[in-house]
Amino acid sequence: MLAVLLTAWFMAQFDFFVVNVAAPSFEKDLHTGPAALELIVGGYAFAYASGMITGGRLGDLFGHRRTFVAGMIAFAVTSLLCGIAVNPAQLVGARLLQGFAGAVMVPQVLATITASFPVHARGRAMAWYGVAGGTASVAGQVLGGLMLDADILGLGWRVLFLINVPIGAVAALLALRFLPSVRSARRARLDLTGAGGVALTLGLVLVPLAMGRTAGWPAWTWICLAASVPVGAATVYWQRSLAARGGDPVLDLALFREVSYLAGVVTGAAFMAYWASVMFTLTLLLQGGFGLGPFQAGLAFAPTGVCYAGFALLSRNLVQRFGLRILQLGSVVTVIGLTAVALVLHFLPDRGALPWVVVTMAVAGVGNGLMFPQLIGASLVRVPAQRAGIGAGVLTTAQQFGGAAGVAVIGAAFFALAGGTPSAAGYARAAMWTTVVSVALTCVVTVLTTAIRRAADRTARAERAQQAADEDAKRAADAS
Repeated sequence: MLAVLLTAWFMAQFDFFVVNVAAPSFEKDLHTGPAALELIVGGYAFAYASGMITGGRLGDLFGHRRTFVAGMIAFAVTSLLCGIAVNPAQLVGARLLQGFAGAVMVPQVLATITASFPVHARGRAMAWYGVAGGTASVAGQVLGGLMLDADILGLGWRVLFLINVPIGAVAALLALRFLPSVRSARRARLDLTGAGGVALTLGLVLVPLAMGRTAGWPAWTWICLAASVPVGAATVYWQRSLAARGGDPVLDLALFREVSYLAGVVTGAAFMAYWASVMFTLTLLLQGGFGLGPFQAGLAFAPTGVCYAGFALLSRNLVQRFGLRILQLGSVVTVIGLTAVALVLHFLPDRGALPWVVVTMAVAGVGNGLMFPQLIGASLVRVPAQRAGIGAGVLTTAQQFGGAAGVAVIGAAFFALAGGTPSAAGYARAAMWTTVVSVALTCVVTVLTTAIRRAADRTARAERAQQAADEDAKRAADAS
């Protein structure tokens, strides 16, 4: 069961990162311009993030297995559409549809783990979840480059999408056979107004962030960002009023009353903001500053991925021994690794910094591996099974939003600091200062993980007290 779920998570993450190495091929084969390239990458991210909450709610209403299978089939079909696209418009449209398909599929992964795995087995499942996501982010660049170089069956970049078709078909069949059917016991209708409001709010933020830098931040980007505030406020008001009338809002605001969940959502957004921006700016440094090709740049991050995966698996055993203090340990190790990256770029602002960047990023990978999988599990531990889909959808949306915002804001700062004429020294200086910003965000994560640990400790004490009271009551009943 877990292998089927993680296949979906890997595919969705892989397809987000793999287009980075395929960009030159898109330009050559389809004659895509900068705007189209931005939409091929950013369009998927927008659709993926904006549909995640609705996708999670669909799982709660119609069953996680049924929704997962529908999303997997849709992902395979839209991947086929990407692979047979003959012009930029077709590829952009197919990528948007692929993102929406991923938004239906992915929330069911965490929801099924949360609702179906017992608490004692959930840590192991979350560790493998972290491994799959971290490996996919690196594999997208490394394996993507290898597949392009191999030119399998003469398909070029198309094979990057077409490979999803047979994998998706097999995964859908296995899901029907092995996944449990979990859904809310209460019959309810999908809140289409709320779903539209959530998607519109996220779109008004994510589209300008994804396209603003390339477009030169024209007036429409600022208008969209400003409009997101009243639209978001109106959506929240609608969700509150619908819940007060006994309806079923697409965004269950009651989830945020649980401290561990609220802190987990904010921490996940901050985590992805610093990590996605670090990967983005260092990739720019390696390619634009140090002259590496896309495959070589991706390979430079392979040790980071290996360390992340290894320590993500180890984190489960460490949590069993030391508790959620491992979250703080992981964030501190990440602070050390990223601080070392900044120091290396300060003292070695040229290609001589490359091996040291690889080593220090691997240290940061260790910290992230210790922290991220257990962060997800700790955030969802108090979410009821019948709300697991929406809980996972909101959590994943926050991560995607944090990543998009981090790349947009810190990426813009990188280009401003690098100056108009790219050079190794200019890129190294820009990467150093943006990494310092990421260190500050990691410190925020450290503080937030403290709140999560304390909330978990309070919950554990309350559960132990309740268990003791139940045992006392049982003994008293037996004695009488």
